[in-house]
Amino acid sequence: MNAEIKRGSLEMIAAMLISGTIGWFVLMSGQPVINVVFWRCAVGALVLLAICGALGQLRRDCLTRATLLLAIAGGVALVINWLLLFAAYSYASISIATAVYNTQPFMLVALGALFLGEKLTARKLLWLALAFVGMMLVVLAQPKQAGDQSNYLLGILLSLGAAFFYALMALAAKRLKGTPPHLIALIQVTVGVVMLLPLVDFHVPATAGQWGMLATLGVLHTGLMYVLLYGAIQKLPTNLIGSLSFIYPIAAMLVDRLAFGHRLVALQFAGAAIILLAAAGMNLLGERKVKLAATPGGKQASEQ
Repeated sequence: MNAEIKRGSLEMIAAMLISGTIGWFVLMSGQPVINVVFWRCAVGALVLLAICGALGQLRRDCLTRATLLLAIAGGVALVINWLLLFAAYSYASISIATAVYNTQPFMLVALGALFLGEKLTARKLLWLALAFVGMMLVVLAQPKQAGDQSNYLLGILLSLGAAFFYALMALAAKRLKGTPPHLIALIQVTVGVVMLLPLVDFHVPATAGQWGMLATLGVLHTGLMYVLLYGAIQKLPTNLIGSLSFIYPIAAMLVDRLAFGHRLVALQFAGAAIILLAAAGMNLLGERKVKLAATPGGKQASEQ
């Protein structure tokens, strides 16, 4: 392993471990979801503004009008995604919300087929069907009490909605290739500040500890995490990025178990495992197929 790959791997691992703790900070902040997302965006914007300035990315030639509008649209989708995902934590637990949220690759595939003309292969449909089976197992594991049932299903629906809007953001990002990623992130969180400013409740009391949680979400989980993530993406091959990204849901489930004592029942565990397996197959085996096609005789191998 060369030095660049090793450094990129460490950056990706750190980014995913940081991401895995987001749910704990959200719940421990004790603030309404809109307030949490607003302060994450506001603090994150300040951090990313400093980073973009240091990198010399605050120039007019970095953005055209079209890319700016697309980045803003992606920002709207990203902020809605955060609102829905953070709300889901209180209804279906961090573990279940995170597992269901990892259906996002399949939604991106579907959106790519609808709007970008990308082909839906038999392999992609197979992984999609497997993820659907996993989703059904998670749904079937709902609590027996009526009130808990409705909350649980609401949490799953919120997680699915979050995954859908993340896929929309990713679809917009596909069109922003070549635009500095930290600048895109700055635009997106600034959009969040503007979107949520009329809705945030500044009268909700917060202790020093809760303000610390909100500040950490902005500095650590937004500013620093973006730097680590984009640094890793620039250094690593796609298959390694895909494999290391699964540290995030595993870390989130461990945090949920250790911090809140949430233990998955058998059906939930099986469903979550199947969803993650399908997402891994979609990402990692797809990369393997591309590599096979690039080797001598690979075309025949990839078509079997």
